[in-house]
This record gives sequence, C-alpha cells and structure tokens, in this order.
Amino acid sequence: MKYLKSLICLLLALLLLSGCAPAAPAQSSTSAAPAQAQEAAPAEQTEQVELEAPAEKETTEPEADFITVTDHNDNVVQVPKNAQRIAVCDILPLPSVLCVFFDSAEKLVGIAPSSMSAAQNSLLSQLYPEILNAQTGYMNGTDVNTEELMQLAPDVVFYSASNPALGEKLTASGFCAVAVSANKWQYNCIETLNNWIDLLSQIFPENDRAALCRSYSEDVYAMVHERVKDIPDDERARAFFLFQYNDSTIMTSGQLFFGQWWADAIGAVNVANELTTDNSVTVNLEQVYDWNPDIIFMTNFNTFQPDDLYDSTVGTYDWSGIQAVQDKSVYKMPLGMYRSYTPGIDTPITLLWMAKTTYPARFEDIDVTQRAIDYYETVFGVTLTPEQVETIFAPISAAGTLYF
Repeated sequence: MKYLKSLICLLLALLLLSGCAPAAPAQSSTSAAPAQAQEAAPAEQTEQVELEAPAEKETTEPEADFITVTDHNDNVVQVPKNAQRIAVCDILPLPSVLCVFFDSAEKLVGIAPSSMSAAQNSLLSQLYPEILNAQTGYMNGTDVNTEELMQLAPDVVFYSASNPALGEKLTASGFCAVAVSANKWQYNCIETLNNWIDLLSQIFPENDRAALCRSYSEDVYAMVHERVKDIPDDERARAFFLFQYNDSTIMTSGQLFFGQWWADAIGAVNVANELTTDNSVTVNLEQVYDWNPDIIFMTNFNTFQPDDLYDSTVGTYDWSGIQAVQDKSVYKMPLGMYRSYTPGIDTPITLLWMAKTTYPARFEDIDVTQRAIDYYETVFGVTLTPEQVETIFAPISAAGTLYF
C-alpha cells in the first residue's frame, strides 16, 4: 500500500510540472505579446513610458535657442535668443534706434564712425553715455574688417539691406547678419521706422514696441495730413532741402529721396521734384535761384547753420536773392537721437516740428516740446526734460565735424 501511494504522488508531481512549463517562454517575449496585454500593463510601466518620451525631443531642443526672422532682404535668419552683444555696420541711424528701444546702449559693442559722430554731438550720448564705449575700427566706409569685428564677438550684426554683398561677406565669416532697409518703403520715414521697430520686436520680444510705435506714428501722420490736405496748390510752401553743403557742393533731394517724402507729408512742394536721380542730387546755386524756395530746411549732414546762408559765409555762394533767405525762413532740422532727415526714433516728432514750422497757424495748438516728452514716455518709457527736448530742436553742430 505504501508503495502504491508513493507512486501516485510521483505521477501527480510530474503532471503538475509538465502543465506549467509552456507559460514561461510566452511571458519572456514582449514583442509577441497581444495588444490586450499591453493595454493591461501595470500603471508603473505606463508612467515610465511617458517619462521617457521627452528624450525624443533632444534633437530639436537647440532650435529653442534661436528666433527665426525674415530680414529686409527677405533672408531667413536664425538670431540667438537673448542676444547680448550687437554690432551695427552701415545702417547708420540704427544704433540710436536700438538705444531707445532698449533704453540702454549696453548691448552695443560696435557702431560705424558716422553713427558715433552723430551720437557725440546729440542728445543720444547724454542719455546713454555708454554708447561712447562702442568700437568703430572695424568699419571702413561701407566695408567691414571681419577680423576686427570677430574680436567683438557679436551675437548679431545689423547691416544695410542696400549692401547685400556685405551681408554675404558677414554670413560667410560666420556672423549672424540681419539686413535693415532705409529705402524699401519708398523713403517713407514713418513706415520705415515702423518696420524697423517691427523687426527689432521680433528679435527681442521682451522689448516689443511695435504696436505702440505704429499707433503713435500713424496717428501723428494722419493728424498732419488732415490739417494740410485742403491747402490750395498755389498756397503750398515751396521747400528746398539743403542735404549736404560745403564751399564747393550743394546737394538736395529730388523725387527719390527723403526730402520728397517730408514735403509731401507736410503738404509742401519739393522744389527739386523734377530731379529723378535716386538718393541725393548735386545742384548749383543758379538752379536754387530758379526754384526760389520760400522755406529751406538744412539737414544735419552738414555742419552749417541758417546764419551761414543769411550771411553767405560759405565759399563764394551768395544766397541773398532767394526768398527764403530774405524772409529768414531757413531752419536747421532737429538733431535728436540721430540726424532727423533720415528715418529714426525722432521721425514722428520731426514731422510735427516740420509741419508747425511750415504752417504755424494750422498747428498753433501743437506744443512740440510736450509732444516729444509724451512720445518718448508713452512708446519707449524714456523720460526727457523740457530742456533736453529743446536741444533737439536747436542743434548746434560741433566745429569741424562733418556728418555723412
């Protein structure tokens, strides 16, 4: 009997062992597991899969360190986020725009010599004295010494869109180069400023001023237009823009330069609009006599003042027979953050000043000084005193400094 019981126990044990054996291989192969088994995986396994998923993003993570923009030459450029070191080449008003945009010049490590000369002789260096520390030696006219520029280690380099060859040179040298245009918008100073601020606001979104700037500048333009639109053609002021001036050269604006836009914007006539050469045009005094303007605007691209025309102090030129000189209607254009004849931060205020200077009765209620204070505070958060603003509208050029 004992033998029979032992035999039965042995057979039962063998049967139990043979029944479990096939299960082990099936559980060891996860690739062959049915979908139901995957759905029924323990919660801990599901969590582990979710935590591992971000590892797939490692390859795209560097893109987060850049902001992609389209510059004014339609180049798609990746600009480092939070760029701290900025160099500017031949787009000369831009350093002043950047200073006010940031309310600081600390990011500017390099600017052109012409931009520096304007800063030294304007309110810009009073507000932002650190701009005087920017380097200028890498610029030679419109060309750049890339080796010297490399020493400044700029995160981004701005250059003139009208000089695409320079952009190619900068890019080939490994710089992040962004084209900025001064004439893409047909020399419209308001629209040009707005597009500059738009581009900067994309690159530096933490300082976004685009909507504020556009709203303010377009409101000013619309107000001026509304007040001058009904002036009869024969009563519109005849304006001459004295762009550059020395003892051998008189340069002005024809149809295709900033002077034409300023004249149109304030409801005046550009007496040189018959000239169709792009940019500035050289003329002689006899032509000016033929045009006989009744108002003259002198830019800050020359060092002379209205008295130099009233007293005919330059070379052999005699301006005494011209109506604007006889009426003492010669005015030096404002020199705020930059030479206001070009687009720049001061453009909306320059437009108000020019409109009131030309048609004082139509703008009698406009306090240009207070408007300038409000503009800088509202759009850029920059506080100016009345005394500082007055220096904008009464610029005195430093002796021996030629603005180009």
